[in-house]
Amino acid sequence: MESIIKINNLKVMATHGVLDFEKTTPQPFIFSLDLYVDYYKASENDDLNLSISYCDIMQDISNFTTTNTFNLIETLAYKTALMLLNKYDKIKRIILEVKKPEAPFDMDFEYVSTKVDLKWENVYLSLGSNLGDKEKNLNSAIALLNSDDTKVEKISSILVNPPYGGVATEEFYNMAVKVKTVLSPYELLDKIHDIESILHRVRDVRWGNRTLDIDIIFFGNISINEEELTIPHKDYKNRDFVLIPLKEIAPHLF
Repeated sequence: MESIIKINNLKVMATHGVLDFEKTTPQPFIFSLDLYVDYYKASENDDLNLSISYCDIMQDISNFTTTNTFNLIETLAYKTALMLLNKYDKIKRIILEVKKPEAPFDMDFEYVSTKVDLKWENVYLSLGSNLGDKEKNLNSAIALLNSDDTKVEKISSILVNPPYGGVATEEFYNMAVKVKTVLSPYELLDKIHDIESILHRVRDVRWGNRTLDIDIIFFGNISINEEELTIPHKDYKNRDFVLIPLKEIAPHLF
C-alpha cells in the first residue's frame, strides 16, 4: 500500500545564493514535498514507529537548510531530497520544490522555484578485471559506487574466468552487484566511466585487457536500445561470467 505524505510551504530562513549578501543575510526558502512511502504496516497497526513523522521531516529540512550554504536553489533542492532519501528507508520517492520569494531581482514576481523528483531504482551491474590486483580493483570499484546517490546492496562471490573476446590474454575476475540509485541510466553510465578511469581503465583496444569493466545489465524496468547504451545488456544471456554471479544475488530474475 503506497501513500503520499504531503508537506506544503514549509518556510525556512537560510543563506543560499550567488551574491555575497545572500550568503550572510538569511532570506526565506519555501519547501513543498510529496513523500511516497509504504504505509501498510503503519496503517494496520496504527503505530507511528512504523511510519514517518512529518515533524521529524520538517526539522531535518530546517536543520539541513540552515547548516549548509549553496549557490543554486537547484543544488539545495537536490541535496535536501537526497538527504531525506538516505535517512528514511521508508521513502521510496520524493518530489520536492523549493521556492525563493525574495530572489534579488528588481522586478515584480511572486517567487522563483525549482523542483526535483527522485526515486530509488534497482540496478544490476556486472564487474570484471583482468589486470593488476584484480580483487582489489573490484573492491575499489564497489567502494566508489557506494555513495549518497548510489547504494550497494548485494555483492556476489568472485568468479574466475578465461580471457573473453579473443583479444584479452589474462584471466578475468568477475562478479555481480546490486545497487539502488537515484541517477538516470546515462548519469549512472557517466559515474561508471569515471570509476573506470579512476582505476586506470584504458580504452585503446576493444575486448583488450583492462583493470576494470562495469556493465549495466538491468536498470529497473527500463529498456534502452541506443548506440551508447543498451538495457538490458544485449549479450548478457550468452555470458556465463555474467549470468552465474547474477543468479547468485538475484535468482528471481531468471
